[in-house]
Amino acid sequence: MSGVPARSVDAIDRRLIVATQSGLPLVVRPYHQLAEQVGIAPEEVMARLTRMLDSGIIRRIGAVPNHYAIGYTANGMSVWDVADERIDELGARIGALDFVTHCYHRPRRLPEWPYSLFAMVHGSSRAEVQAKVAEIAELLGAECRAYDVLFSTSILKKTGLRIGA
Repeated sequence: MSGVPARSVDAIDRRLIVATQSGLPLVVRPYHQLAEQVGIAPEEVMARLTRMLDSGIIRRIGAVPNHYAIGYTANGMSVWDVADERIDELGARIGALDFVTHCYHRPRRLPEWPYSLFAMVHGSSRAEVQAKVAEIAELLGAECRAYDVLFSTSILKKTGLRIGA
């Protein structure tokens, strides 16, 4: 035995996953509505979701805002060329900024693509996004060898893996 608990789901867990994979119900008490839908107590819904989060069966429960609907119509993926040995530290500093929605490491594709650190920035205009990216550049200082901003040109359907009922 490896000492790692098995990641398994029973029929109720599966119904919860199917019921929540497109989002929580947009009601005042979403866990109570899920409980009614699945046929268990609200406390059991919360306990099962917590267990599935803790065990890695599900990755997160969180809000996913529609940036366009709340006025952020300029969306720029900033890309950064920083030293590989500093990427975790610098990525953590960038990811902590309140205007960065996600920040992650991706492999370089030299010589055409020197960037390995990516940070999504949203704003109400391209100028606002550029100003926020300039703040990141200032934060990185000499650690930044090069950077660019890639602006979104269309909205893509954003969904994760879905399982059938």
